[in-house]
Amino acid sequence: MPASSVSTAAVGVPSSLFLTRGAEKWQKTFLKKKRPNLMTPSPYSSRARIQASVSPIEIPRQWYNLVADIPVKPPPPLHPKTFQAINPQDLSPLFPDELIKQETSHDRFIDIPDEVIDIYRLWRPTPLIRARRLEKLLDTPARIYYKYEGGSPAGSHKVNTAVPQVWYNLREGVKKIVTETGAGQWGSALSFACSLFGLDCEVWQVRASYDQKPYRRLMMQTWGANVHPSPSNITEAGRKILEADPMSPGSLGIAISEAVEVATSDPAVKYCLGSVLNHVLLHQTVIGQECLDQMKAIGETPDLIIGCTGGGSNFAGLSFPFIREKLQGKINPIIRAVEPTACPSLTKGDYAYDFGDTAGMTPLMKMHTLGHDFIPDPIHAGGLRYHGMAPLISHVYDQGFMEAIAIPQKECFEGAIKFARTEGIIPAPEPAHAIAATIREALLCKESREAKVILTAMCGHGHFDLASYEKYLQGNMVDLSFEAERIQASLAKIPKLAA
Repeated sequence: MPASSVSTAAVGVPSSLFLTRGAEKWQKTFLKKKRPNLMTPSPYSSRARIQASVSPIEIPRQWYNLVADIPVKPPPPLHPKTFQAINPQDLSPLFPDELIKQETSHDRFIDIPDEVIDIYRLWRPTPLIRARRLEKLLDTPARIYYKYEGGSPAGSHKVNTAVPQVWYNLREGVKKIVTETGAGQWGSALSFACSLFGLDCEVWQVRASYDQKPYRRLMMQTWGANVHPSPSNITEAGRKILEADPMSPGSLGIAISEAVEVATSDPAVKYCLGSVLNHVLLHQTVIGQECLDQMKAIGETPDLIIGCTGGGSNFAGLSFPFIREKLQGKINPIIRAVEPTACPSLTKGDYAYDFGDTAGMTPLMKMHTLGHDFIPDPIHAGGLRYHGMAPLISHVYDQGFMEAIAIPQKECFEGAIKFARTEGIIPAPEPAHAIAATIREALLCKESREAKVILTAMCGHGHFDLASYEKYLQGNMVDLSFEAERIQASLAKIPKLAA
């Protein structure tokens, strides 16, 4: 950074405050005050260093829709009974009209409502941080940057879509929203958004995560949500699973079935989803759009972009705006998705039409899938346990615009510990996969002496995942890999459609 850089760490002010125009005047006033006992800025205090000449980064006023720019459009979802392309009205029992329009839109940009922008200002723009201390530990010439979404009220990127989804439901008079959640990040985000707008919220949480992460459940309940372990005895879908396996650890597919069953049986209730669907990925593009401006402001262009993938919302949010720039020939980064070896939908799944839930109630979507009744082992990255990948990400992967790898969880936690002990942030298990992949690449740069620019997505903190860290630190964590026979059995149940 140039000599004109200001260290906001020296005055105890988080750098993200300086990314908003509203803080610009405050910054000038604050820095004029005499501050006793200021620390000497460290060359590694990059989180709090900004370039004085750089204009404040603003929150995007529009979401970006990648569908508008990809040359081959993705295959349409199909009706679960007729197997014909669905009509917008087929989705109306689940979603409000505006979200249905966004789900099927080919418009390049969609305006963000002012009411949503006002709430985004609670945590956005989010900081782009250079991981200098991690670079030093790895002794790598690579320059590592991470876009940190953990400063939101719910602690992850999920609020970027929870807020607009609840707002659109409120506008159409909806009083109650139901959903599923894995690790609890999505359930927390939706509970938070519902509390702001005064809507009731009911959540089915995957049983394994419900038991492993009690404080996520308490967080949801603090914001007023009613939370059930899934499978439950409340729904027909849950009861069928429990009859077959009373000790079922659950899956996101099962939890989706339960929430969808409740939504479709009551016209006063709507369903919200935290990943996978186009409108969810659309809302997350505020991440990548901000990041493009931030990278430009510091004169950097990423050579490699890395993000974790479960359903794909965080990965899409960071990467889609960069894919747009790549399609236009402005940049040419490698874009890499990272998933757990225990649930490897991109690297081991089939690209085929499959249900989004276990009971077969949702539309059929063409996606990389392990089969809709696949139940992965209860790995600690609970949010990366979905049987399928977002259809739009699956399509982008199939078209060759990105690549994917799978990493076992012990390597992920090893990387997360290194990150926590250098950068100070304890990552959630989900982005720990991206951190592990980033460390792999940085060490390759050490061998080749390439000064690559690596950009990674740090989508949330791990403050509610410390039991998993304890298991790793005590040496009790084991690596879980996919079982080929089990996946093949699940894939055999995918609907067979005529070519």
